[in-house]
Amino acid sequence: MSRRLWVPVAVAVALLLVAGGGAYVYFFSGLRTAPPALALSSPSPSPTPSGTSTATPATGGAGTWTVASGSLAGYRVHEQFAGQSASHEAVARTGEVSGQVTITQTGDTYELSAATITVQLDNLASVDSVAGYNVTNRDRIVQRALDVGSFPTAVFTAQNVALPGAAAAGHTVTVSVPGKLNVHGVTKDVTAKLQLRVSATGAQIAGTISASMTDFGVDPPTAPFVTVQPGLTIEVSLNLAKSA
Repeated sequence: MSRRLWVPVAVAVALLLVAGGGAYVYFFSGLRTAPPALALSSPSPSPTPSGTSTATPATGGAGTWTVASGSLAGYRVHEQFAGQSASHEAVARTGEVSGQVTITQTGDTYELSAATITVQLDNLASVDSVAGYNVTNRDRIVQRALDVGSFPTAVFTAQNVALPGAAAAGHTVTVSVPGKLNVHGVTKDVTAKLQLRVSATGAQIAGTISASMTDFGVDPPTAPFVTVQPGLTIEVSLNLAKSA
């Protein structure tokens, strides 16, 4: 190539690299991080005589509990970047969560007899990081895919389920809770895998629901050089205050 032709080509390539630099870093950089899954917060430590249990008795744990401040809900999906063998985990969360959980007690047996959790979707905000890219751009794409103007909430309604006996002693228990999830105007049967800790003064729930966007009539969001996998994990961390 003659120098006369080479110079404008080099200038054009340089301009493309400058203009697309952010996109290059986003799609091909390894500098990507995601926060850990939502979980129960650590219980406040309290002095305990040597040789005795540290569990807080759950006496009075039965009743109706309302979702309180500090609760979070969100999603995790995998983004596959062009030219990359490993996917990136995109994570978004919101504190706009409401609902109630009812726990009944018969003798030493606890049962989660009802629960409805509602999540506002219009201010889900990405909390992962990708070097050179403003992840809030993704949030706008997700809002369009979910059509939050027409379907502003996701709602999980639980079926009743017996809780492990350790719940009566204030221990953290793990339980699978069947229920129905409504997203994008579509309701599907799902199973929530939850951890629960309840006492006379407070209760917490953390857990996940695995689902597929396409089951709810949502097409995976699209962007240049990236493929979003349809599978997603919905996660919650709920602080509960006793209301009845």
